[in-house]
Amino acid sequence: MKAERAFSRLCALACALALGAANAADVRVMISSGFYAAYSELAPEFERSSGHHLVTTRGPSLGNSSEAIPERLRHGEPADVVIGVAASIDDLAAKGLVRAGTKVDFARSQIGMVVRAGARKPDISSVEAFRRTLLEARSIAYSDSASGIHLSATVFARLGIAELIAGKGRQVAGPPSGEPVAAVVARGEAEIGFQQVSELIHEPGVDYVGPIPEELQQETRFSGVLTTNAREPAAAAELVRFLASRDAAKAIVQSGLAPLVQP
Repeated sequence: MKAERAFSRLCALACALALGAANAADVRVMISSGFYAAYSELAPEFERSSGHHLVTTRGPSLGNSSEAIPERLRHGEPADVVIGVAASIDDLAAKGLVRAGTKVDFARSQIGMVVRAGARKPDISSVEAFRRTLLEARSIAYSDSASGIHLSATVFARLGIAELIAGKGRQVAGPPSGEPVAAVVARGEAEIGFQQVSELIHEPGVDYVGPIPEELQQETRFSGVLTTNAREPAAAAELVRFLASRDAAKAIVQSGLAPLVQP
């Protein structure tokens, strides 16, 4: 009798393991750099707890480069989940590339500034001080994605200095084939650099100065959404729920973002 019960338990365990293996999925994720630090910390935990495997590629949320997420989706590159700037996801939904009803916000972000490690930190505590810092800087670097587009297309013009600083501004292409703005500043190729705070504070060779003035900030949220052609929608939805949960909040804070739920 004991042998029969043991055999039954083994059979039940084998069935459970087989079912788990059958339900495991390869979830293809396209993600922009702003949320990547938090995601890279959380991905192994999700894989362990869910049994799913994440296949991750990186690219800018915005823009028309061949690596930008909108371009890759438009050309039919497969993905189950997109993680990026909320405004870009809304645009993808309008084009029918993602499922609008599955969008979930994960965190808020701000644009910040860095200088080379050990360099003097300019005053950017007010709009006028920030404007003066831009005019006095010998060279300026900013990203080719959401934060850089906001600065170059909106902020510089609003400050009335777009033409005055045009010759010393440099747009930096990000990963996967590019690099963070902070890397350019760390090498001394730009005196000051701007990007989402989460993409600046963990980079070597730079000192974080702070966020740009609140009046000039862009309300930026990072979100996740299922693509229209997701092959693993159940597993993809599970990932989105996990990244929006309280279990993910601590890693989001440590990455330099503000989670939308308390840790």
